[in-house]
Amino acid sequence: MSETARSRLMNLDALRGLALLGIFVVNSTYVASAFHGTGVEDPAFTSTADRTVGSVLTLLFETKFYLLFSFLFGYSFTLQRDSAERRGTPFTAAFLRRLAALFALGAAHAVLLFPGDILTTYALLGVVLLVVGGMQTRTAATAAGTLLALTATAYAGLGTLQAAFGPPSTLDAGNLTAQADQAAVLLSGGPVDVIDAHLRELPDVAALLLLFQAPCALAMFLFGLAAGKRGLLARPIHATVLRRTQLIGFPIGLAGACLYAHATTHWTGTAGEAYAVAIDVLTAPALAAAYAATLLRLIRGRHGQRIADLLAPAGRMALSNYLAQSAVLAFIFTGYGLAEIGRLSPASVLVLVLVLYTIQLYASAIWMHTHAYGPLEWFLRAATHLTVPPWRRHRQPAA
Repeated sequence: MSETARSRLMNLDALRGLALLGIFVVNSTYVASAFHGTGVEDPAFTSTADRTVGSVLTLLFETKFYLLFSFLFGYSFTLQRDSAERRGTPFTAAFLRRLAALFALGAAHAVLLFPGDILTTYALLGVVLLVVGGMQTRTAATAAGTLLALTATAYAGLGTLQAAFGPPSTLDAGNLTAQADQAAVLLSGGPVDVIDAHLRELPDVAALLLLFQAPCALAMFLFGLAAGKRGLLARPIHATVLRRTQLIGFPIGLAGACLYAHATTHWTGTAGEAYAVAIDVLTAPALAAAYAATLLRLIRGRHGQRIADLLAPAGRMALSNYLAQSAVLAFIFTGYGLAEIGRLSPASVLVLVLVLYTIQLYASAIWMHTHAYGPLEWFLRAATHLTVPPWRRHRQPAA
């Protein structure tokens, strides 16, 4: 592999490593408290510090990093297809096998560890990506922008209906609190109780994924497809472009994120929340792009190689790390292990995640030093190509 290609892949892997952190932070907020996402404040954490930490995490992380992961999924699709064409091997059947294996892992993940799984959504949307993968670069980018606009319009329309006729009948705060308390009890019980709680959550989570995450993820797939066709990351992006992405992305993205964070805390179930989500759909990709541009600029800086070396191994085994994060969170917060759900403050959860992520970075570097793939990446590759990939990394003979 040429030095340029190696650098390109390291940048991609470093971006995945960054996305892993954002997803870890967001997922931890849902696993650590049965109240998160219900629209009802957790009565155990009502101090100013708790609310501030929760708002900051929503502002900077929620709805942002899965977009970056989705973009990289679409970009990687072009690399996989190009690699198959160079080898002269059939791509469609192999990619469908890959998606089937990904769906199976995601379904098990959703039932056993975390109902907010994204892998099943990626697997289903991957079929769409396979169908439309031959479209031209401009067409893919236009389709992505149109999909985001339509999704935002749908939420704005919902807000208009709520403003005119009132919100749809929902459970009052007392009932929502009772439901969250019941979920916490189940999640603190034995493994059967934990799985029961997850199964009860799945219909609501599936609706959220279908109406919100899936359209936005597909749009980012298409942006990634367009970027891959252009070879955007195959060569260094001009520093001016990266700076411009930051100068535009941060103000627009943070403005929309501020409105979203305020609305999901204070305007739950109202027309204002629907309008805020509509704006977030349009602005969150700008903040995700600004995050990516910031990392790419840092990689070019004085300590860039050190940063890339730190993040890239975790990104190379992103699937294994993603599921490992859920397993560790489930052990800490549910009846699989310590059952600490609802007992750690938002600040404590954040510190815990940062410590665990740091351990994950170094563990990934150690693993990838001696292994060709992450454990689940090895399984996915075996299912894709119907072969037995090498498990250990081949050492170069000494001179």
